[in-house]
Amino acid sequence: MTQAPTPTADTVRRLVRTLLKDGADETAGPDVRPVAEGGEHSTWWVGARHVLRLAPDRDASVRRRRELRLRDLVRPHLPVAVPTSVAHGEWAPGLVYTLDIKLAGGTGEEHDVSAVGEADLAGLLTGLREVPVRQAETLGVPRTAPRSLEALRRMAVKAGQRLGAADEFDPARLQQLTPAGAAQLAAQRSGAVLVHHDLKGEHLVVSADGRVRGVLDWTGAAVGDPAEDIAGLSLAVGAGAAVRAATLAGYGARPCLRGLWLARCDTVIRLGDRVEGRDTGPLPLLRTQLRRAWETILLERVTELRDEEPGGE
Repeated sequence: MTQAPTPTADTVRRLVRTLLKDGADETAGPDVRPVAEGGEHSTWWVGARHVLRLAPDRDASVRRRRELRLRDLVRPHLPVAVPTSVAHGEWAPGLVYTLDIKLAGGTGEEHDVSAVGEADLAGLLTGLREVPVRQAETLGVPRTAPRSLEALRRMAVKAGQRLGAADEFDPARLQQLTPAGAAQLAAQRSGAVLVHHDLKGEHLVVSADGRVRGVLDWTGAAVGDPAEDIAGLSLAVGAGAAVRAATLAGYGARPCLRGLWLARCDTVIRLGDRVEGRDTGPLPLLRTQLRRAWETILLERVTELRDEEPGGE
């Protein structure tokens, strides 16, 4: 397998100079600088108005091409912005680039989401459920099976014990989710919808007043369990805000609680891996995500769950 070239500022500047014809200094080229967040692909700021993303391998290139088509499909259904590409092609043989217009605002890690912003998130979840699943699959969006919450719970219990020994987490908190409870929160058979599948804080565009203005990076989108996006929002904006948004979007107690416990187990496992050196994620962010996911909410007291939940098929 051929090693992909490492993009440099000069590589990016030469590429962008051929794409943007706005009277910029042809000798110096546009101002380019790498985006620190997100290490799964190379992302660069281009001036103040554009973002360039370079796929590092052929698999990422396939997802990037699919993302271009998917964004056009979801855009009419969502109340928040989806990036628009002004150019795309190959920056190296078989490796795709996309040059997008930058969405105005900060990230969900920089700005807190307001009550009105929670309504924006509700509109996002509602819109995703309205996207025709068959059309998404026609574009190549994969279908993913729901994760086993019981298997995740067992992994989290082990990780929680190690975190307890490191004084990072009280493992007794995981006793709230019993094997019977995990079985009760199994995903519903007919509930598959289009899910973003990576609704972390850095992929939410949030304005200074707390409104959610856009959602970035649709390369991981899948047809699957809507609780995964509720889980993602729990890590990004907190359990309370995530569940309120999901409830406003029409989801009942079962998918909300399932998403909550997916997030809680994930945060314990990821922090455990990081503390033991098996993960390189930023420790402050992992601790913050754990704190957000473990916010106490009233919904946890619900004991009777409806079988009927909104579905996308």
